[in-house]
Amino acid sequence: MAPKLITVLCLGFCLNQKICTHVGAQDKFSLSAWPSPVVPLGGRVTLSCHSHLRFVIWTIFQTTGTRSHELHTGLSNNITISPVTPGHAGTYRCAGIYKHTSKWSAESNSLKIIVTGLFTKPSISAHPSSLVHAGARVSLRCHSELAFDEFILYKEGHIQHSQQLDQGMEAGIHYVEAVFSMGPITPAHAGAYRCCGCFSHSRYEWSAPSDSLDIVITGKYKKPSLSTQVGPMMRLGEKLTLFCSSEISFDQYHLFRDGVAHGQWLSGGQRHRGAFQANFSVGPAMPVPGGTYRCYGSFNDSPYEWSETLRVLLCHSRNPPLNLTPPWQTQSPWKANGQMKRHRRSYMPS
Repeated sequence: MAPKLITVLCLGFCLNQKICTHVGAQDKFSLSAWPSPVVPLGGRVTLSCHSHLRFVIWTIFQTTGTRSHELHTGLSNNITISPVTPGHAGTYRCAGIYKHTSKWSAESNSLKIIVTGLFTKPSISAHPSSLVHAGARVSLRCHSELAFDEFILYKEGHIQHSQQLDQGMEAGIHYVEAVFSMGPITPAHAGAYRCCGCFSHSRYEWSAPSDSLDIVITGKYKKPSLSTQVGPMMRLGEKLTLFCSSEISFDQYHLFRDGVAHGQWLSGGQRHRGAFQANFSVGPAMPVPGGTYRCYGSFNDSPYEWSETLRVLLCHSRNPPLNLTPPWQTQSPWKANGQMKRHRRSYMPS
């Protein structure tokens, strides 16, 4: 019988009977998934074995309980699965046969492949806000009308499973939710979060992911100033321009109205009277531009770490004209001639 055929037969015997000779733990290697082990239904994923040792035959197999299902055996150390189906969800390992021997290597680490998109996506929210000062605390809530047994919160490869679920009624509709507490907040917490739900009988089959929620750390840089050039009284329908100024040339400026993103300036700001300035238009499309506005600055290499903020409160009455309070020109650390002047910080209650 040809040597290659003998090798393949021995490998098959190893996978089913588990009696071939194993090498030491120092020869154990790893299995990875690209681009991610969390794969949308109908997507594609490539599984690859990694080792500093040379093998003539590689195998990748899926394990279910005590049984192993061979997915790939051959000269290549990787396989691409496409399109991904619910049947591909589960635990995978790989192994290899040494050149000129029939010895089977130790199995790799286990790799869990998660398939998403099997159920309706939950919602995700941050409380009290997704903009968090360093050292503070924030809670992320995953919420769904489906009676999931578990919620999973994940960010850039970091996965956290819910420990406890809450149930309730909202507008006559039953819901379940999980609360993930975070803090004290550090730069490691910043980033884009999503959550999924799953049932206990199929923990590798998840719902569609929620919309992305960005957790941003504020207070890393000196706060910009926020001002407007209109007079103290403004009529409804007039166009209002807010100016966010800073002595730092940020890559991006962000305007928030009542805690909701209201605009973004990507040019890095224009030089104006010794400061960098970004202009945000409010109205006339918005009939009532009143509210609390905040301006932040950030850099492209750390998009989730923003500056301290300064607020401006625009108040209105039921009838025009619109009144801007406090004074339409918020106190700025720069005078017109570029000299510094003292100012008092103003903070919004949490």
